[in-house]
Amino acid sequence: MPALSAYGRASAEPSPVNRMMAGVAADFRQGVDVNLGVGYVNEATIPRQLISQAVGEVVGDGERYPLALNYGGPHGTARLIRSLQRYLAAHDAGYRAAGGGFLDDREIIVGANGATSLLESLATVLGPGLVVTGDPSYYIYTSYLRRAGFDILAIPEDEQGIPPEAVAARLGRMSREERAAIRFVYAMAVGNPTSTVLARERQLRLLEIVRDLSESRGEAVPLVVDRAYVDLVHDPALARPTSLASHDREGLLFEVGTVSKILAPGLRVGYLVGAPGPMMQALVQRTSDLGFSAPPLNQEVASWLLDHHIGTQLQKVIGEYREKALRVRGWLDRYLGNRLSEVRGGGAGFYYYVTLERTRTDEASAFFRELTLPAGDRPRVLYLPGEHCVEPGGELGGVARRQMRLSYGFESLDRIEVALRRMGEVVD
Repeated sequence: MPALSAYGRASAEPSPVNRMMAGVAADFRQGVDVNLGVGYVNEATIPRQLISQAVGEVVGDGERYPLALNYGGPHGTARLIRSLQRYLAAHDAGYRAAGGGFLDDREIIVGANGATSLLESLATVLGPGLVVTGDPSYYIYTSYLRRAGFDILAIPEDEQGIPPEAVAARLGRMSREERAAIRFVYAMAVGNPTSTVLARERQLRLLEIVRDLSESRGEAVPLVVDRAYVDLVHDPALARPTSLASHDREGLLFEVGTVSKILAPGLRVGYLVGAPGPMMQALVQRTSDLGFSAPPLNQEVASWLLDHHIGTQLQKVIGEYREKALRVRGWLDRYLGNRLSEVRGGGAGFYYYVTLERTRTDEASAFFRELTLPAGDRPRVLYLPGEHCVEPGGELGGVARRQMRLSYGFESLDRIEVALRRMGEVVD
């Protein structure tokens, strides 16, 4: 066997999401099994006809789109960047300058392969060390960070996301050497797996904390805010998280977004907003190293959709997820009822994060085996066990064995009801 690097050795065993995605691709029985685990978007929200029209426009007009089928530049296509600037300025007051345009002190770059590639690039250019984040957190990213040699300082979430004062208190107990190991703070504006919405006041306080930490160390400590789900706040009682860009005087804030949730994940268009400087230059070089750019055709298609149809598309997406969230919450109460200890989510994104009163949900549990192992014509029900969403050995390891993330994004409502009824039967 070749001599693998530390990352290679850690990656030789597939991660939980790797196993889940492979399983769905390999032997998922459409119309029989029910996927509440992998976070695919609602197929009904993907604008297939509009995408087809956009491809025709781009491919058919070689004069206007001369490089759509060629290599692209590592910053992203100029047309997509302008479209993103217009979109963000129109839909988020935090990105809007006094004249109504996009902020002059912010730069947008496009990742090589969606938002996750930008998160990977951030870790690569900053180098291993300690990452401060919430718990539970975006399990795909934290799993990668551990394999890449990072340590995770996981601060338990409450019902409103990561508590800044708990972060400040934990940093206050750290030695000078421990604080020097911190590479960045990672927060989600809308959580995954919990779908909790991080209030603006909490985001501002986190920015203040990294500002103080940077001043005490004499070097910048970035605040990375993952905004993948901010366009999917569908509960009218919840405030959509807005950007902190206008408050970032020191250039510490790096915000990662995507068009995957509102257009189509298959376009693989993710972007990062930050202040110009060495960090952004390094991220652009990283994109170049990964393969020059995201596919220019995909970028131009996304640009066309943002310019021509994003208003009606957003209304459709938000309406679809709101209806599904309400129906699924009703079925959770009906089929699991008093077996539920806590339910988070349902107001943004497309997840519920469920804690059962007594039933274990981890991969070693009878509940997991009964739901996920093939058994004739009986549907398998796939979900994401909470044990994969929390920091191993952290404070939440015990309760996580009774938790699961349920995605209502991909499956139709009738299939989701089948799955939740089946869960109720298995708990009984």
